[in-house]
Amino acid sequence: MKRLALAAVFIMFSSLAIAEPIVTESTTNSTVTTNGSMETTVKSPPPSAISPQLGANSNSDLCTIGVAGAVQTQILGISAGTTFTEENCLRLKNAKTLYDMGMKVAAVSVMCQDKNVFDAMMMAGTPCPYEGQIGEAAKIGWESHKETQLEKVGAEEKSNAKETATYGGLGLLTFLLLL
Repeated sequence: MKRLALAAVFIMFSSLAIAEPIVTESTTNSTVTTNGSMETTVKSPPPSAISPQLGANSNSDLCTIGVAGAVQTQILGISAGTTFTEENCLRLKNAKTLYDMGMKVAAVSVMCQDKNVFDAMMMAGTPCPYEGQIGEAAKIGWESHKETQLEKVGAEEKSNAKETATYGGLGLLTFLLLL
């Protein structure tokens, strides 16, 4: 009977152990704190040198050519522009105006101020008017006064030299600014 009692006690205590739940306590405290600030301040716009377009397409009846340019570095920006008068355009406009007014000889004389036109007229056998004379009399006048022809050509070459010097100066200025 002792065995029986011992078995009964064992079964009682084992059933009590099975019947009770297992409790586990776990505590986790977590705190995340983020502090930050962002600030953007623009004190000035980015540097830019802007050069306007001069004379192009604003009035096609003008005999000017606009030249403009700009250079910008981190510290300094510069822009410049100028206009040049195109002599052949003026010559054509003046000749057309004279021709439209019925002054054909004067219109041809204006066109003959260009050395290429003068040479072409001589080669074609229709020389440019000379002091109001046309045809053979004009040819004799031009042949007997060669110095008049040379004066015209010299004046035109001086004009071309001035334009070349101006463009060269602008190119040098641009190069120096890029350094």
